[in-house]
Amino acid sequence: MGCLKNIVRSVVLTLAVVGFLSIGGKDLISGMVQNYFHPSQEKMMERAMKVGDFSKINEEFEIEKAAGIMGYNAVVAEHKASGQKMFVVDTKDKNIITADDIKSENAEEKLQNALKKIKYQALSVEDLKVTKHGTLSSYGTEAPYVKFEAKVKKLPIGDVGGIISVVNTNDGEQRILISANEKSKYSQLISDEFFRKIK
Repeated sequence: MGCLKNIVRSVVLTLAVVGFLSIGGKDLISGMVQNYFHPSQEKMMERAMKVGDFSKINEEFEIEKAAGIMGYNAVVAEHKASGQKMFVVDTKDKNIITADDIKSENAEEKLQNALKKIKYQALSVEDLKVTKHGTLSSYGTEAPYVKFEAKVKKLPIGDVGGIISVVNTNDGEQRILISANEKSKYSQLISDEFFRKIK
């Protein structure tokens, strides 16, 4: 009797699955999976609004990811033509590094200490050197930055160049801005163009 009961259950379950798939269930499930792992640009922009207003960036740039990264809300964008990456991180109340740290004479040491606080298994930064100090415009204000060069392990590229900036927004929050590319391909013009459009 128990064996017959299991066979009936199996047949009913099989018919239910076949029926669900025949009325478009496969498309529904694959669409839900696709939206979760590869959200639409509109959904990405909606998530990005938690970090800043990215609506004014032009079509040269693409928002690749807007999600929690290492416990922080972050937006990752790419300059399509050059492959240069931009990161905007909302540190919430955790001051990993401050604008004063960036402006200081020992900014290199402060950055190395900040890197030690962030444990990220996918990559490892070594030989970080600050090569220049400057300012950029973002979130409607001026922010200090340092230009850097470093070696990155566990990525196909070895030597990278870029900038790290900290901006204090008008509503009293802090954002870390990072732009990086292969050392020979890094462009400050691309960084300036992207970050100044964020409000």
